[in-house]
Amino acid sequence: MSAKVLVTDYTFDDLSIEAAILEPLGCKLAGYKCRDAAELAALAADADYVLTQFAPVNARVIAAMKPARVIVRYGIGVDNVDLVAARNRGIPVCNVPDYCIDEVADHALAFILGTTRQIVANSSLVQSGKWGLASPLAGMRALRDMCVGVIGFGRIGREVVRRLTAFKCTVRVFDPVVPVVDIEKAGATAGKSLEELLPACDIVTLHCPSSASTRRMLNRESLAKLRSGAILVNVARGDLVDTAALVEAMQSGKIAAAALDVCDPEPIPADHPLLKLPGVIVSAHVASASVPAVRKLRETAAGIIARAIRGEPLPNVVNGVN
Repeated sequence: MSAKVLVTDYTFDDLSIEAAILEPLGCKLAGYKCRDAAELAALAADADYVLTQFAPVNARVIAAMKPARVIVRYGIGVDNVDLVAARNRGIPVCNVPDYCIDEVADHALAFILGTTRQIVANSSLVQSGKWGLASPLAGMRALRDMCVGVIGFGRIGREVVRRLTAFKCTVRVFDPVVPVVDIEKAGATAGKSLEELLPACDIVTLHCPSSASTRRMLNRESLAKLRSGAILVNVARGDLVDTAALVEAMQSGKIAAAALDVCDPEPIPADHPLLKLPGVIVSAHVASASVPAVRKLRETAAGIIARAIRGEPLPNVVNGVN
């Protein structure tokens, strides 16, 4: 009997890349675009291997899995998978931590430059048939004169810092698990705490995972610590920011601009008040997108399943199951 590989959901045109890797190993791919936990529990019951992108692979879904040998996330973050429930069942969870690094770092820099140089507002003005400066002169700023706070110094955060240093700005980094010497070697100053970092920053850009300690890390209290007129960039996870608090901070003028590739909720409703605020740039969780990045993601994820089938050691296990 062939092994069943359940693909819970995917945003690709097809599963041809995965099929080319797994079908020769005797697998049958069952591809869905399902993000409903109740439906997923039924679909996962007889799955030998699970590939998931954004679907909620929660404790209920994992409890329904009978033969499952590994869960692989299409991506870096694993916040849509209940790691504890999988660990309790002895199911390893793997991710793809080394794809789209340059794409996301580029997207963050595009957001930073877009907000400091008022790119969207000025383009819209000209397209409307007018000519001139679309915003007050004070809104046109050079990174040379600004302090950028980078929260999270993993693969992507490091690349963002590398790019920022070329713009001659002051760069401060907060990451409690990274040695200060590593941050300083990159040309940045290490912050001792989030509370110390925020008041010093004109721009804050988020590059940390979603976890119990980081969810809503930017809330009413922490946003109030930022400099007046600060800019927020988020290409990490939407739930790092309390969206209601961000709306309030922008309405009060505390936050001058927000550039977001991720939102909470996601997708953000078309009538959400955040979308009606001037100074907001939003993209639809696409910072990771490029043809090479997506190919690497899919080949690596399917390759982890292939390794499991062959009985080889699994890479990138994030929940401590050998």
